[in-house]
Amino acid sequence: MGVNNQSFIELNGRERAQAILDQGTFRELLGPFDGIESPHLPKQDIVPQSDDGVIIASGLIAGEPAIVISIEGGFQGGGIGEVSGAKIAGALELALNNHKKGVPVRPVFLFDTGGVRLQEANYGLLSISEIGSAVVALREHTPVVGVISGNVGCFGGMSITASLFSYLIMTKEARFGLNGPEVIEQEAGVEEFDARDRSLIWKTIGGIQRYETGFADVLAQDDVTAIQRAVQETFEKKEKVASKTEQVDFYRHLLSKVDPSEKMTPDQFQKLYKATKNEHISSTVSYSLNEVPGSMPNSRGRVWINALINDEEADFEIPSVLYKDALLGREKVRYISVVPNPYSRFLRARKGEVGLDEGWTIAKHVREVIKEDRNQSPRPIIAIVDVPSQAYGYHEELLGIHYACGAAVDAYAAARLAGHPVITLIVGKAISGAFLAHGYQSNRILALKDEGVNVHAMSKQSAARITKRSIEELEEASKKVPSMAYDIESFASLGALYELISGIQPEQPTERDVQTIQDILTGAVEDVRREGVYDLSSRLQSEKARKEGRKASLLVRGELEKQWNI
Repeated sequence: MGVNNQSFIELNGRERAQAILDQGTFRELLGPFDGIESPHLPKQDIVPQSDDGVIIASGLIAGEPAIVISIEGGFQGGGIGEVSGAKIAGALELALNNHKKGVPVRPVFLFDTGGVRLQEANYGLLSISEIGSAVVALREHTPVVGVISGNVGCFGGMSITASLFSYLIMTKEARFGLNGPEVIEQEAGVEEFDARDRSLIWKTIGGIQRYETGFADVLAQDDVTAIQRAVQETFEKKEKVASKTEQVDFYRHLLSKVDPSEKMTPDQFQKLYKATKNEHISSTVSYSLNEVPGSMPNSRGRVWINALINDEEADFEIPSVLYKDALLGREKVRYISVVPNPYSRFLRARKGEVGLDEGWTIAKHVREVIKEDRNQSPRPIIAIVDVPSQAYGYHEELLGIHYACGAAVDAYAAARLAGHPVITLIVGKAISGAFLAHGYQSNRILALKDEGVNVHAMSKQSAARITKRSIEELEEASKKVPSMAYDIESFASLGALYELISGIQPEQPTERDVQTIQDILTGAVEDVRREGVYDLSSRLQSEKARKEGRKASLLVRGELEKQWNI
């Protein structure tokens, strides 16, 4: 860096927002003096911050109205909780409203985040699903531009969010991936990913690698002026380019050329990506799979898709993503379920996890419904959820599992916004990025009331390691903060569930159980159509959400709107 250059990375979150906006135009919305802090941190003896680690600033970029969202990585690792998440989602939703009124605003997001704030867990996941929904909707009106610099980089559910952006600018010092090296080491062992090997980390998920393999659009110098210029230039592009998460056929074709039985180096992936970019891409992908054995492991996801399609044979392109068009009442719906496949090409995605193949394949099966129904009544899509987590592994990070999960998010959100009622039925585990990818973008979320039904941001072991607490301490904290708990009743208290269904046998449903679920699914579809709202706002309007579960989320959105005059 030259003598006269100023490091962008060394600035704090507020200074970064000021640096992006034209000089003298910075105006902070819902700033520290408004005093809206996390209500959940003091209950855990954690000192809150008066802006909750997120800066929302209005101003001008190259003379045009803009909104800059900046995460302060120095507070709780840039983790997203209820207040910070509501500030981000609320700002994007207001920007979307501006565009709908014909008043354009340029959205810029400055990432420095580890993802969900584990001390608030399910609030973070809820917020990230709402942020992703707003990005997909806003992207139709204007480029949504992200900057990933350092020091934290961009990880967790927020990496899935970043994958949805129109353009991403990175510095070579930045890191960008779904699962942090420490979490991969915790979940898969040091042989899979050595969290102490800094050289390996940057070669795998650093800015240069991400740029060379197309997961970042611009590689900028760590210099305020260079990043200002890069942001301005993205808004000057005339042609509208499909986001990478919409390019399902290309990435499925790219993955089909990978042999996961041999460890691919970052350099090899660069060469493969560049060679594949110029090929003719077919929507039909063959992975040269061995014949799938007749007996596959059972799971709640498999049990319930089979039951709801009246025990017909489910279809699949890969054995871990089952789908089927079947009648629900008098209309055809599409069911999609992720199930274990012990013969998966990718070792880390054999127990029902959402991995590389799974994310892109979910996206394919959702997008084909959108395409087929373009000139007719949009059919409902039912996501049956029993997913223990996203896949944790070296290949997953190198090959962009955050984009695979983002592709599924993008597809479900696009379907919902196109008028397809999207309904989630949680029958087992709904954990972390897997749930964000498969189920969290729905109009209505239903769940079985059963101790085997869990919703959370991370496994207990990894959550304990990241928060430097014991599992016992985590469980004790969850008694004070329900969003940290794993049980479905605690999740229901947040107000996002349409219905918590009692009295159902989750692993061996009776005919009566199946009929009950079909009736409730039919009611949920009818409710979506009756309401006629295809964003995610309904989950903030339930009685539980308004009274207690999302009080802070609603307060933030209300106060932000009062100050919004872009």
